[in-house]
Amino acid sequence: MKLFNSTLKAHSPEVSATKAKKFGTLYVAEGHMLAMRRYIDVIIAYSVGNPLMYLFAMGVGLASLVDANSAGAFGVSYMTFIAPALLVSAAVMTAAGEFTYVIMDGFKWRRTFYGPLATAITPYQISQGLQLAVTGRILAQSIVYLLIVIAFGATASPWVWLSVLVATLAGTAFGFPLMAYAASLEEERGQFQLVNRFIVMPLFLFSGTFFPLTSLPWFLQWIGWISPIWHGTELSRVLSYGYDEPLWLSAVHVMYLVAFTVLGWHFSRRIFARRLEG
Repeated sequence: MKLFNSTLKAHSPEVSATKAKKFGTLYVAEGHMLAMRRYIDVIIAYSVGNPLMYLFAMGVGLASLVDANSAGAFGVSYMTFIAPALLVSAAVMTAAGEFTYVIMDGFKWRRTFYGPLATAITPYQISQGLQLAVTGRILAQSIVYLLIVIAFGATASPWVWLSVLVATLAGTAFGFPLMAYAASLEEERGQFQLVNRFIVMPLFLFSGTFFPLTSLPWFLQWIGWISPIWHGTELSRVLSYGYDEPLWLSAVHVMYLVAFTVLGWHFSRRIFARRLEG
């Protein structure tokens, strides 16, 4: 005897179009997340191996030397000082990877952005779906990173969990404008390598990651002032161990990161629409 007589039926074109118009961003995000499963081993290795490597090398090895020779120079242990910076830097570097070659792949190499256009999904939703998927990856990675930081005992504040959101916001503040730039390129002739070498790495090294920004010569400090890594790191230090910072400056950090995220979101949508509808 048959227990179920019903059969699965496809939605009518009208229903499918309505769902695409309403949930298109989520559908695109789901597609990108499913695509990430192809390199999930790389994602896990980066999310777990990267913090372990840095915390052992910088937080345990170097920290023991710094703490022994410069006790009290940072107000906390050196590991506690650099842990928030490593959390934020990892988020920004992930954004730099996901919002460059993936964009060129979608427009030029495999042209995966053009498939959804056969449905009711709009270019705006294609752009937003990718942003949502990568933001989700950065958020999940940051949670794992923070758990490892906590296991190392490199936190001293109950507000430390909010640093996950700060790291994610720093990643979008850097990644969304980079996405707009990548989407504007017709060909990739080494531009992304230049971005990594001459933008990402200098921001990583000169954003107060391993030492206070004020210890740099005055003519290099501007790098930190314009860097999402510095703004995110300073805010994360406030949340991680109560770093002494004026409230107005913390507000500036938040506004800076939100402003660049919104601007990147806006221009990415416009450039996606121009290229996919052109």
